[in-house]
Amino acid sequence: KKRNLIAALLCSACLVAGSVNPVMADAARVVTLGADLTDAQKQTMMKYFNVSSDQVQIMTITNQDEHDYLDSYLDSSVIGSKALSSVKIEEADAGSGISVETHNISFCTSEMYSNALATAGVSDATVTVAGPFQLSGTAALVGAMKAYGAMTGDTVDQESADAATNELVVTGELGESIGKVEAAQLVALVKNKVLSGDLSSDAQIEKAIEDAAKELGIT
Repeated sequence: KKRNLIAALLCSACLVAGSVNPVMADAARVVTLGADLTDAQKQTMMKYFNVSSDQVQIMTITNQDEHDYLDSYLDSSVIGSKALSSVKIEEADAGSGISVETHNISFCTSEMYSNALATAGVSDATVTVAGPFQLSGTAALVGAMKAYGAMTGDTVDQESADAATNELVVTGELGESIGKVEAAQLVALVKNKVLSGDLSSDAQIEKAIEDAAKELGIT
């Protein structure tokens, strides 16, 4: 798991430091709905998001979209054969960062989404992730990134999307061992250490992980 974490952090931190340029969203709201939701479930999602179809741009996320992003990091059986998770994203005030709220999401926490979306280049956005019933939530990141691209007109590039997806999955797996909150805190702290110290080697990042874990009291 430490090796996976090193790889994820090396990829995501390099992107945050270099090629990812966060863009400001214009005043807009976008909702992505899983293609396999029933009409009743879609209505439930819209009600939870507190918007109507004439107030937002609506996009559909397919199961193939989910596999395109996630197959490199999760077994196909985990991803499943239906796209059900849904996302609403809207502009936030400049400098306010990323705020995430979840509903019926079991594997991913708000902090995990915030960390991963920052790696993808998202900035100043309010995000709501929801499912019609308990879902892992890993596929919702796909919807969030696509929605942000639609809202800003600046599509998240594939390299950044891959790094964000990798980070989300690794953080979630780490959370099963040390706790979800602790895992999100650890990844955020290590990314900060990697960026501030301009670290690039496995050995440097491994030491940053160990130092961060010690600071947080994580074994």
